[in-house]
Amino acid sequence: MPSTSRKVAVVGISLSDCGRVDGPTPYALQAQAARRALADSGLDRSLVDGLGSAGLGTLAPVEAAEYLGLKPRWVDSTAVGGATWEVMAAHAADAIAAGHANAVLLVYGSTARADIRAGRRTANLSFGARGPLQFEAPYGHTLVAKYAMAARRHMHQYGTTLEQLAEVAVQARANAAANPDAMFRDPITVDDVLDGPVIADPFTKLHCCIRSDGGCAVLLAAEEYVPDTAKPPAWILGTGEYVSHTTMSEWDDFTVSPAAVGGRLAFERAGVRPDEIDIAEIYDAFTYMTLVTLEDLGFCGKGEGGAFVEKGRIGRGGDLPVNTDGGGLSACHPGMRGLFLLVEAVRQLRGEAGGHQVRVADGGPPRLAVASGTGGWFCSSGTVVLGRD
Repeated sequence: MPSTSRKVAVVGISLSDCGRVDGPTPYALQAQAARRALADSGLDRSLVDGLGSAGLGTLAPVEAAEYLGLKPRWVDSTAVGGATWEVMAAHAADAIAAGHANAVLLVYGSTARADIRAGRRTANLSFGARGPLQFEAPYGHTLVAKYAMAARRHMHQYGTTLEQLAEVAVQARANAAANPDAMFRDPITVDDVLDGPVIADPFTKLHCCIRSDGGCAVLLAAEEYVPDTAKPPAWILGTGEYVSHTTMSEWDDFTVSPAAVGGRLAFERAGVRPDEIDIAEIYDAFTYMTLVTLEDLGFCGKGEGGAFVEKGRIGRGGDLPVNTDGGGLSACHPGMRGLFLLVEAVRQLRGEAGGHQVRVADGGPPRLAVASGTGGWFCSSGTVVLGRD
């Protein structure tokens, strides 16, 4: 048996074709991403003995494994919305450290945009009307409305302004401008955000994530395989996860996300402080998510997120670059975007981000990164702290 204290690294990453992708199926995008991640790692596919997949099919990891031609001995199909992939990465790292797997592939694919255009799916009012949600679904609470309610509470309680929320979208677009893979790259202003059509008060269109197609894959492996990899490793230093509620009536405080617990656990387990982090990749289906997650991860105090995101502070050249690829607001958002956060974090740590690469004080790439995914309407959180050698 392998050692039960093995270190774990991300050794392969990739995106499939992303943005406007009308031809391939979601399974084809998964396969494309998986092939590219394996090629990126330099490892042979025969080493992959673990698979994590969610969001596609009825038996997600089983169907994905068959399509990819894999027969894993360890699988995970955890589905907690956008936080799924950070939670899965935590589970995979634990499994590898314990010797239950040697190399785990996490893979995701979605044609959310193409399906809408082709009439294969329509917008949905709610995630379901069974269980606890049956008591809220009849009132028409959409996902965006729930986030909007939470944003309004933060504005009321702490004086957060519409302009501050808009700054999150503006700086995400500025980051995307330097990323050739981003779906939207034209600059926007605070006025552009404020003057857009209202989706759910206080959110206008540009406060909300884009809808795209795309897939990605991340390969994690035990430390003994790192010498054989083609790229520098990004080590998993610490992880944390937490779930808080599913109905709004059971959410204790609209201004506190589950990242307040999951993030703290990840930093404690990694042995690092928030002020040591060089870049943060944060789930941003809506501008408020970025702002409140920054607070809850400890980058600023509770209620101080509005001031923190002003004056370009979270832009690529700011004090804390956030969503360096443009995030879900501008780069890519095909659904459960959490896996894309890990891909971008590793790309930055390797110094492979091209025109949107972040440089730290010594001129090199970042040394420490955090990826924090959020699921549902702040129902769940998964946080991963990564570092390079």
